[in-house]
Amino acid sequence: MKKIFLITIVIAFVSSCGSNDRGELVGVKGKRWHPEKPYGMSLVPGGAFVMGKSDDDIADVQNAPTRTVSVRSFYMDETEITNSEYRQFVHWVRDSILRLRLAEMADLEGKIPDDESGIGAYAYVSIEDEDLTPYEKYMIDTYGDEQRKLNRDVDLIFKTDEYPDELYSEVIDNMYLPMEESYNGQRTWDVSQFEFEYSYMDIQQAAKNKDIARSDVIKIEALPIYPDTTVWIRDFEYSYNEPMHNDYFWHQAYGNYPVVGISHQQAQAFCQWRTLLKNTYKKSKDQEFVNGFRLPSEAEWEYAARGGLEGATYPWGGPYTKNDRGCFMANFKPLRGNYAADQALYTVEADAYEPNDYNLYNMSGNVSEWVMSSYEESSYEYSSSINPNVNDADNQRKVVRGGSWKDVAYFLQVSSRDYEYADSARSYIGFRTVQDYMGTDVTANEATN
Repeated sequence: MKKIFLITIVIAFVSSCGSNDRGELVGVKGKRWHPEKPYGMSLVPGGAFVMGKSDDDIADVQNAPTRTVSVRSFYMDETEITNSEYRQFVHWVRDSILRLRLAEMADLEGKIPDDESGIGAYAYVSIEDEDLTPYEKYMIDTYGDEQRKLNRDVDLIFKTDEYPDELYSEVIDNMYLPMEESYNGQRTWDVSQFEFEYSYMDIQQAAKNKDIARSDVIKIEALPIYPDTTVWIRDFEYSYNEPMHNDYFWHQAYGNYPVVGISHQQAQAFCQWRTLLKNTYKKSKDQEFVNGFRLPSEAEWEYAARGGLEGATYPWGGPYTKNDRGCFMANFKPLRGNYAADQALYTVEADAYEPNDYNLYNMSGNVSEWVMSSYEESSYEYSSSINPNVNDADNQRKVVRGGSWKDVAYFLQVSSRDYEYADSARSYIGFRTVQDYMGTDVTANEATN
């Protein structure tokens, strides 16, 4: 017994060596955390609001009865995701595939030198080395670690007259459509190869089945992420929209316009990529990771669209779509199909018109927006009153909100609900992302006694 007592004292003494806690419960010290407003986003302070139709349901759909719900604070994109922003995603995926194929080519051609580190072909590569081959520059491996990493600090070469050799040309050219499928002398990317692969944990499934293995709720998705530009033709038969099909996504004239032709799955993939992009930077700076970007829930979207106005019909209040000077407040289909009456035939810039009181632009009109929630006619009747969200994996009808450039005013109302199938893409549906606010919550509601 005495021996055990002495061992206990020794263990306690050793474990306390080098500690500054003085034997007190001080907690585990982590990295300093400072709340950081994401670039291009506004803070939407959490609170309670009356969700649903606060006035007559003209369409008599009866799918949005009024109820009081509460949502937590979150950040939301001030504008819809633009063509320029989505192109950053597309280029990142394209370039990642090219860098990986160039690195693989280096292995196949024996371009990566062996050394005595035991890594073999995965030798440490320094981009300052003047003797590097063109392929070695696109791959860097952590010394002593066999995990390959792509080097994004070296620019890819896209001009054919600057290709270093035939092997490089082979890798790049395989990403283009064959010449017989091109026309007018233009080389065209084979966008079907622009595939983004990501993994995530299905928390909902894990929560419903506590006995399920962790590996069973880790999901891997891979999908082409290039927008479907043919929506401009397919959505409107007997209508000439070829210029929009040809130019809208890639031409810089439309860089600040909302991206369209994006399915619900592609919007979710964009959120995953944006999280990866930000946290890769955070890791390089040895900083705390941010939580994930995602699509808003239906309740979050409506709360944000109202901009703090109780019972408002539109983000600017209402109940009219014109201001006191007779100007339309949003981009939609007014006056029995006179699309140009609001100064635009199709979409407008993502930051056009006046923002609401949360500094959010075009929450009504321009393009409808995907949210994460599944569409159920009766979901308001059984969903929770705190952060309500119904998202059934088996229900492929996903809610879209806000109305678009081709919709009548009814769909611009902040309480109006509509849906589209998750694998569908339309010329009038885009999206914006949100990120949860971490730390002490901030609310828009004043405290009451």
